[in-house]
Amino acid sequence: MSIAGVDEAGRGALAGPVVAAAVVLRDDCDLVRIYDSKAVLEDDRESLFNDIIKSCISVGIAFNHPAVIDRDNILRATLQSMHRAVAALRLKPNLVLIDGRESIQWPYSHVVPVIKGDSKSLCVAAASIVAKVARDRFMRRLNRAFPAYHFDQNKGYGTRDHLAAIAAHGTAAVHRRSFLGKVVANEPSMF
Repeated sequence: MSIAGVDEAGRGALAGPVVAAAVVLRDDCDLVRIYDSKAVLEDDRESLFNDIIKSCISVGIAFNHPAVIDRDNILRATLQSMHRAVAALRLKPNLVLIDGRESIQWPYSHVVPVIKGDSKSLCVAAASIVAKVARDRFMRRLNRAFPAYHFDQNKGYGTRDHLAAIAAHGTAAVHRRSFLGKVVANEPSMF
């Protein structure tokens, strides 16, 4: 039986995509160092990413960009990315474990939401690492096009420096307009 773990990265960011990854590990996988990507240092995540890619059966990665997030809302955009990440796998898993609580109906697999799945399932933790590294790499590339926002450092999240850059330079096409309205409402002195 093949089991895919699925997780996302970037759900709460103010800029950039939400990224989902689906990972099917080999039965003999011994990557015991893998756990929630947020608890792993960036250099360690890069190393783990390479280990996961080498020792998995299949990986699928999908992005949804700010225009889709603004149009459909972050939950729908996240679930769409998760669905596309699973669809991108070379094999169709019998079971899909998704980090979170959203119940999802997909025609080709049994899907089980697992709260704190990245700390309970190795394949979900692997997906967490893959999604985070893929998104961080994208945000570092995005920084070259939009250096004023320091995406290489804040990865699009609402840090004090990122908010100050928005106040100084306005927004870019890669910002999530639907999220920024909430920031402006909560931080009126910033704008």
